Parts: sequence; structure tokens; C-alpha cells
Amino acid sequence: MTKKLYPLLFTPVFKDYIWGGRNLEKLGRELPTKGIIAESWDIAAHKDGVSMVSNGIFSGYSLIELQDELGLDLIGKNNQWAQERGKFPLLIKLLDAKRSLSVQVHPDDHYALANEKNELGKTEMWLVLHAKKGAEIILGVSAGTTPKKFRTGIEKGNLEPHLHYLPVKTGDHICVPAGTLHAIMDGIIIAEIQQNSNTTYRVYDWNRVDTDGIPRPLHIDKALDVINFEQVEPKLSPPKLISDNEGIRRSTLCKNSYFTTEKIEMGAGTHYHGNCLGETLEIWGLIEGQASINEVALNAVQFTLLPAALGKFEVVAKTDTLFLRTYVGN
Repeated sequence: MTKKLYPLLFTPVFKDYIWGGRNLEKLGRELPTKGIIAESWDIAAHKDGVSMVSNGIFSGYSLIELQDELGLDLIGKNNQWAQERGKFPLLIKLLDAKRSLSVQVHPDDHYALANEKNELGKTEMWLVLHAKKGAEIILGVSAGTTPKKFRTGIEKGNLEPHLHYLPVKTGDHICVPAGTLHAIMDGIIIAEIQQNSNTTYRVYDWNRVDTDGIPRPLHIDKALDVINFEQVEPKLSPPKLISDNEGIRRSTLCKNSYFTTEKIEMGAGTHYHGNCLGETLEIWGLIEGQASINEVALNAVQFTLLPAALGKFEVVAKTDTLFLRTYVGN
């Protein structure tokens, strides 16, 4: 490695799914002049969307090209498997659910690799950036639901009794392991941390049609293969406090075999010192406030990728700030 590493910024990739709107403009996204935008893929290296570096000496590189050049110096030793498979480990998105998403489920790696060629499964987490009054999500199944009853509900157009609704508000986080039946309902904007996958099995899409008047495809048999029917009426889990001193409060939101995401709250003028020693990349998302990392300025809502071999870094909170910090491993 001869080029000096630094916090990387990216130009997002936009997706115009039918449930989107224009609300990502409120988060600082410069959207196309017309049309709906459902998702902003902020850090992405997937065949369905690849973000481009927008700052520094790597400006103009796609994230795929950057991984090809930097290898484990970019993603870290904890992601050796990803390097061997030629896949970036994570995908970072913003979603504008102006209308409700489909009721859906994502497979795990084993099922996806067996049924979706080289695609991975998808474990993900959400942070609610905005929720209208009375906003809800669907998470898991209702008590008494069995695969047979669920299929009958689909066939009879009466799935509602088997869906578990949860109220959500701005600031809530939701951990969504592979196999979780779920839907983001209307009036919610979220930040999403997930495995690098775009595999979704829809079981119900509210009888909608696309712009050509055609219903979007459902994937009922595959969905029934992977839904975790033991995930009955789950509740939201509170953050787990790690530390709270000198104006910096750290909490774990979600921790699984694919990523750990922390919430870091920093008071104005505080400094956080970290060190990327080659084990894992770190992705820092500034959700509220203004800050810088190694003098790279950040404004909310913005994500930056810290290469695994970056070395020491300093986060400076210019105002009261809220970060999401994501890495792979303990």
C-alpha cells in the first residue's frame, strides 16, 4: 500500500421503487429533479448498485474497484471470506417509505447460496430517522401462526391475523435477522445497515401494481421456506450501554455474526480517538449534527468508510452529534 488512506465519502445510488417519495431531500440528498426515490444506497458494491468515491485521491473509483486495489487494507482481516468471494461485506442505505413496503422476508446465507446463485442472505438493522405519528412496522408473526395457517391466509387474502405490528418512533432501532417476516409501513424514513445482498421474498404487496399496471412478483414458496415462525411477537430491544464519560456515550444497538452497530453520542467539542489496525473496516454515519473524522468534514445525514488499515483516527464533534458506528467482529 503506497497511497495514504483516509475517510472515504461516496456518491449515492438512487432507487425508484413504487413505495418511495421525495423525503430524502430533507436529509440533504440532492435527488433527480423529477420522480420518486425510495432508497439511497450510500455505501454499496453490489451488482444492482455501486457507489463511487467522491473525495481524495481515490475519487472516481467505484467501491468494487477500490476493493480490488486495496483488498484487506480496505475491508480487514475479519472479512477475509468477503475478499475470497469478491464481495464487499456490507451495504448502507437510506429508505423513504412514503408508502408501505411489501410484507417480506430475507433468507440466510445457506438458503441464498443454494437458491440465488452467488447471492448472500440478508441480516439487517434499522434506525428510524423520522416516523409520523402512529407509525408502525411489521416484525415477526402473531401468536398461533403456523406455516399452514400462514399459507392459507395468503391464499384467502386474509394475512392480517398473522402479522405482528409494532409502533415505532424517531430514534428507535430494530434488529432484523434473516428469516424475520417484516415490513416498513408508510410514513417512516430509516437508515439501514445490512449484509451486501438484494435478495427479498415478498409474500404480500397490498394488491399494488407497478407503473405498467402489473403486480410485482411474489415469492411465496421461498418465503415459507425461510420465515422463522418461532419469532412470535418480538419486542424492540433497548440500546446496551458500553460507556458514558467525558461527554461521549456509547451504546450497542445490534450485534450479530455479520456486523456490530453502535450508537455514539458526542457533546459539542468532544474528541473520540480510534485506531483501525487492519482487523475491520469501520463505517461511521453522522445522523445528527456536524463533525469531522481526520479533518474530513461530515454533515448529517452522511456516511464515511474508514479503511481497515487507516490507523489512528480522530472524530471531532463540532456540535452535539449522533453517530452510527458499524464494524465487523468484536
